[in-house]
Amino acid sequence: MFQLPFPVRDANAASGADGLGDLPEWDLSDLYTGEDAPELQRDLAWLEEECARFAADYEGKLADLDAEGFLTCVLRNEKISAIAGRIMSFAGLRYYQLTVDAGRAKFLSDTQEKITTFTTPLVFFTLELNRLEDGVLEGLFAQNAALARYKPVFERIRAMKPYQLSDELEKFLHDMGVVGDAWERMFDETIAGLEFEVDGEPLNIEGTLNLLTDETRATREAAARELADVFGSNIKTFARVHNTQAKEKEIVDRWRGMPTAQTGRHLSNDVEAEVVQALRDAVVKAYPKLSHRYYELKRKWLGLHKLQIWDRNAPLPMEDKRSVGWEAARETVMSAYAGFDARMAEIAEPFFTKGWIDAGVKPGKAPGAFAHPTVTDVHPYVMLNYLGKPRDVMTLAHELGHGVHQVLAAEQGEMLSSTPLTLAETASVFGEMLTFRKMLGEAKSDAERRVMLAGKVEDMINTVVRQIAFYDFECKLHAARRQGELTPEDIGALWMSVQGESLGPAFEFMEGYEHFWAYIPHFVHSPFYVYAYAFGDGLVNALYAVYEESPEGFQDKYFEMLKAGGSKHHTELLAPFGLDATDPKFWAKGLSMISGFIDELEAMEG
Repeated sequence: MFQLPFPVRDANAASGADGLGDLPEWDLSDLYTGEDAPELQRDLAWLEEECARFAADYEGKLADLDAEGFLTCVLRNEKISAIAGRIMSFAGLRYYQLTVDAGRAKFLSDTQEKITTFTTPLVFFTLELNRLEDGVLEGLFAQNAALARYKPVFERIRAMKPYQLSDELEKFLHDMGVVGDAWERMFDETIAGLEFEVDGEPLNIEGTLNLLTDETRATREAAARELADVFGSNIKTFARVHNTQAKEKEIVDRWRGMPTAQTGRHLSNDVEAEVVQALRDAVVKAYPKLSHRYYELKRKWLGLHKLQIWDRNAPLPMEDKRSVGWEAARETVMSAYAGFDARMAEIAEPFFTKGWIDAGVKPGKAPGAFAHPTVTDVHPYVMLNYLGKPRDVMTLAHELGHGVHQVLAAEQGEMLSSTPLTLAETASVFGEMLTFRKMLGEAKSDAERRVMLAGKVEDMINTVVRQIAFYDFECKLHAARRQGELTPEDIGALWMSVQGESLGPAFEFMEGYEHFWAYIPHFVHSPFYVYAYAFGDGLVNALYAVYEESPEGFQDKYFEMLKAGGSKHHTELLAPFGLDATDPKFWAKGLSMISGFIDELEAMEG
């Protein structure tokens, strides 16, 4: 299946903003000029014919190929992936620009169904590949260096070998994928179509979430209660989506014999379950010295007896309320990138000048932000919902980091460029860190430094603590669904069980907060995605510590790591920096940077 991009940041963006400058929009013509573009029709026709030819040429014959013949087969398969990916990128990105447009939704659905139909005959490829003996493949690799380059791809495919079903069932599941996609689109369209009203003003979900960062506490409370009411009114729909998706996953996992609901994600991430568990345990153990300690500080700064959920992302009393215009945000991020290495800024520049960013907030546009790599012979596209908040500048730095990574990895080709999720967040979080360090270095007073440190700690808590809490929620949700249908109340109870633990005793939780699981897109689009954020943040914190300790030659090693894309395991990629994610101390090193920032904030309280 060819997956669509989806919003991947828990961003607090909103609707409409004046005085931010000329916000860029996507120019998708580098993919296709429109639904009726002759190039698109040509590619669809080619794809249908080539998939049929590929199956006729190779089905039942992989075991008989010599090294040169196998390489030709792989290259043909790679081109099929590139053309299908180009088509789906165009359809998906147009849809996310305006998810409430029926024409765009239909085009996306029709295109997805066509490509699923065209590519169903290709299911044999991975099935036959997994039936080959290890010695056969090793012999082919030894004969042809160009073929051996694809060894990491084959290893990831063959990791699924123990969980592979019969050819007929695999084809059936491939065809049925469009049904799961339909539930995802139902979720997207329901979220985009929700209507809210705060203080008499009609808003979409982005606008309402944005009010949770308003400087007026009464406005934040009104927004939180309106979110709770609207989510509550639609909670049966969201519960149905989650029940269906989790049950579908349970059925497929059971047939495949996967030991846990998380196993498939770990395999696709090319990361060991033990490493993820070590990360999760380290973060949960650190809750008291991270989120609990920080939110107690924030409670004092806000002068409150208890924090309510609408205070979690409240601006601090000493915070500068000015919004950041688009050009200022661009200059901040680009100068931070250039300060690290001129090559980084050069790669980032076209995003701003060639229509590779869609920044404005518009009715019906998908919420949040993402960077979608499209295909390796085009370029990535970045989506933002930019409102001029300091966090929006960090989101720009984050998504642009993804974009730089995707550009650098593209030289690996279609099958090797895609980075596992655990390392896919490396360049994005590193880009944020560069931008933050630059802004912190330019702070003109202790008060300004305190605000910046507090903002960074909040972002880190959202990236590490909140995402691991999300991961625990998903683990509990999928485990509970295996025992039977979950009511909205059941799901809400699981949600609340991780919220108090992760946020700490400074918080009280309003009635209705038990519904706030409903709008998180990751749970629907990509189960267990969320731990990748914590993995990425911990990894980058450790990487940045290496950079500060030994800057000589760091940039070249860093670029080589990004260029590798998905061609190397995380142990190989981190070895040049002297880091090892399988070492439990590695995660403690990363988390110590966050606690160190909180130490500094506490010291400022004096």
